Amino acid sequence: MSVDLQTLWTAKLNKKYSIENVLIENNTARRLEALGINEGTPVYPLTRKKSGAMVIKVRGTRLAIGKNISSNIEVKEVINE
Repeated sequence: MSVDLQTLWTAKLNKKYSIENVLIENNTARRLEALGINEGTPVYPLTRKKSGAMVIKVRGTRLAIGKNISSNIEVKEVINE
């Protein structure tokens, strides 16, 4: 069984994903970790704006992140949990 990784930015909206890798510089990665965006955490992409902003739901909280951040977070879709 292969694992199909994609970036959070390219993930389909309103589906459940699991964060696999956070490929961002240390300061930003630490801030994301403090917000609950860690490897293995479930995340739901809610909206994606043309301006680059993306709203996600993680640990019951809605967060807005930029395209440069969401493009560097690898996720895989969670199926049949």
